[in-house]
Amino acid sequence: MKLQELAAQLGAELRGDGSVEITGVRGIEDASPSEITFVANAKYAGLARTTQAAAVLVAPDFPEIPTATLRLANPYLAFSQALGIFYQPPHYPPGIHPTAVIDPTAVIGTDAHIGAYAVIGPHVCIGDHATILPHVVLYPGVSVGNRFFAHAHAVVREGCTLGDHVTLENGAIVGSDGFGFAKDSQGSWHKIPQSGPVRIGNHVDVQANACIDRATIGATEIADGAKIDNLVQIGHGSKVGKNTLVCAQAGLAGSSVVGANAILAGQAGVAGHCTLGDGAILTAQSGVSHDVPAGKMLSGSPAFDNRTWLRAVAVFQRLPEMLRRLSQLEKTARETALERSKIHSVANGKETVS
Repeated sequence: MKLQELAAQLGAELRGDGSVEITGVRGIEDASPSEITFVANAKYAGLARTTQAAAVLVAPDFPEIPTATLRLANPYLAFSQALGIFYQPPHYPPGIHPTAVIDPTAVIGTDAHIGAYAVIGPHVCIGDHATILPHVVLYPGVSVGNRFFAHAHAVVREGCTLGDHVTLENGAIVGSDGFGFAKDSQGSWHKIPQSGPVRIGNHVDVQANACIDRATIGATEIADGAKIDNLVQIGHGSKVGKNTLVCAQAGLAGSSVVGANAILAGQAGVAGHCTLGDGAILTAQSGVSHDVPAGKMLSGSPAFDNRTWLRAVAVFQRLPEMLRRLSQLEKTARETALERSKIHSVANGKETVS
């Protein structure tokens, strides 16, 4: 489409030639003269002057550059919207593949696509416009809302409830047994039944190979708008708040509570029965074993205030040099003390100097 048409669709202010034909979207270093790109990070602002792109999505106050610009408040969001315009994912028409196994008691909404070898168990309820791709399994009693999208090999276990516009990527497991065992007097472990389901709200994305465990009692809950990244572990009975991000390889032990709009960066870990307040942020590889107040940013393991952690890391890098200097100071101090001792002895006539 023409650049001016794209600007209108995105609601952007166009500065430059709007007649240029746009064929796609690409990163700022690789974009061609028929593609658009974006700058949302000041680190890449300099590349905007050298990019070959036809136009750059930028903030309203971005400096003028030779390349055409589309100016709006959130360039990164606009970039994702532009991707949605130019990239068209596969279309799955309504219909049920003959190899799918569907229990006669299951209720399936209108315009569903159910792929090869999918298994829909007894008393499952599926909303309208669902897309269920090959080898997806929905256990007995599962309920999913409208616009459910399950990629191949996703599994939802018995009794779990998912809202509208929920997406499960490949291999995502919702409702697997929580890790609960009790030890008897002889030291043997006995499995504790995991009786509680998982309840997921609306507009939730669960990425590939993430696991959300069912609860021992009660329920594991994921609130509206939460995003669960690849290889995340949500322990039994945990609660994840509205619009919270849990990034790749992060883990919540059982009965963890994370508030709304929080961020757990990659490989962050939360010990069981801990509560993170609204807006809390754990930076990558942070480990928390205590409650975290709302709005706090923590780093490190064990985690503590991010600003203090940054200063500590800066000092840590200097420790070898500081140790060398300390050793030299100690050596000098010992030599000085020895010299003073000799002088003191001479002054008191206890030593004759030849």
